[in-house]
Amino acid sequence: MADITLYTFSTPNGTKASIILEELCLPYKTVLVNIAKNEQKQDWYLKINPNGAIPAILDGNRRVFESGAIILYLAQKYDAEGKISYAPGTPEYTEQLSWLMFHMGGVGPMQGQAHYFCIFSNVKSEYAIERYLNETKRLYSILDSRLKESPYLAGDKYTIADIANFSFVHAASAFLEIDISEWPALKRWVERIGQREAVKKGLAVPAGGMGPEVAAEFLRKGRERINAMANTDRY
Repeated sequence: MADITLYTFSTPNGTKASIILEELCLPYKTVLVNIAKNEQKQDWYLKINPNGAIPAILDGNRRVFESGAIILYLAQKYDAEGKISYAPGTPEYTEQLSWLMFHMGGVGPMQGQAHYFCIFSNVKSEYAIERYLNETKRLYSILDSRLKESPYLAGDKYTIADIANFSFVHAASAFLEIDISEWPALKRWVERIGQREAVKKGLAVPAGGMGPEVAAEFLRKGRERINAMANTDRY
């Protein structure tokens, strides 16, 4: 029986874990780690995730940190029926793993840097903003090309690879004001996944985090703050 506690906040990284937990119908407790107050750097949390980032989970006494590790751990331990993953050793599993790593090495960190320089930085760098926005869009074009030929990233089935990439692409409008209509297959995929009940529930985790309206206002103010700065060539 699962004894899972999810440590998370209202971010694309956080929703990867909560969506998977909801899709697998696993019981879990949630602890809000308010990164706006730097709670992820407190000593108690560093014992769970030494990297001081969300999400992390405790499954009984076992800690799992970093979203990619959490995704693989939950799929391997709790998805024996293959509800949202393919069986190891199959060609589909290899495809699934490839698109998951595409996210972990590409979409996640590149879009994360775009979020930082467009919203959270203490300096304004037009170079960095352009670089990471363009790289995010390039990666979206790759996703779009794949989704023109396949309903989901790993094949005919919705999997953890879709969940990982969806969590960031879904956030593109609010964080970066990117209109994904530029990539029609990607847009249809986002809309289809967003209609899933488990996804709706996962996106609302954690209770007490930023709701959509509060988050939208927070992100808008961040973009306005950056836009009002003078450019610097530090980056």
